[in-house]
Amino acid sequence: MINTIVFDLGAVLIDWNPVYLYEKLFADEKEMQDFLDTICTPDWNEEQDAGRSLKFATDTLVQEYPEHESNIRAFYDRWEEMLGGEIRGTVEIFRQLKATEKYKIYALTNWSAETFPLALNRFEFLHWFDGIVVSGTEMNRKPYPEFYQILTDRYQVKPEELLFIDDNLRNIEAARQIGWESIHFISPEQLNTILNQKGLLNGF
Repeated sequence: MINTIVFDLGAVLIDWNPVYLYEKLFADEKEMQDFLDTICTPDWNEEQDAGRSLKFATDTLVQEYPEHESNIRAFYDRWEEMLGGEIRGTVEIFRQLKATEKYKIYALTNWSAETFPLALNRFEFLHWFDGIVVSGTEMNRKPYPEFYQILTDRYQVKPEELLFIDDNLRNIEAARQIGWESIHFISPEQLNTILNQKGLLNGF
């Protein structure tokens, strides 16, 4: 029986996308995409999510691509401009789940410890969680099983009583391998349908 729900944050509850910043900095869309695909890449950013300092990551990349220094430094200097806002449909689902008072609700997120306080200040719903495990603080991240284990150990959660929601299929597959029932998030509408089918949102 499910008594615990674990949310990912980015692209599930929070709309974060580097394009929101870099479309202001590049006149040409292809040049912008090439920059994000080859220089300030998702893999590079994920190292900061795992605990690498923003300064070290930025300075190292500037040394490698000095001709792109201003755009590289903008990634974290203007990081808040990548936040598009809350994903309202999912936040409403969160609100409804919380209102049932049936579940403990946690977040398990790949997020830099240095930028996460900015999100905490901006999004009131982040304070609704019974606990949040932030990769940058733990110096570990999804999809490594040790990171998932931090949550179950810290909050004394039984994997068989847990439901995990994440937009990244890689993270979902890793969670399933350790026995977590999981939903690959596509949209708030899809999530609402599945939760109702599972009987977790009865009455809404």
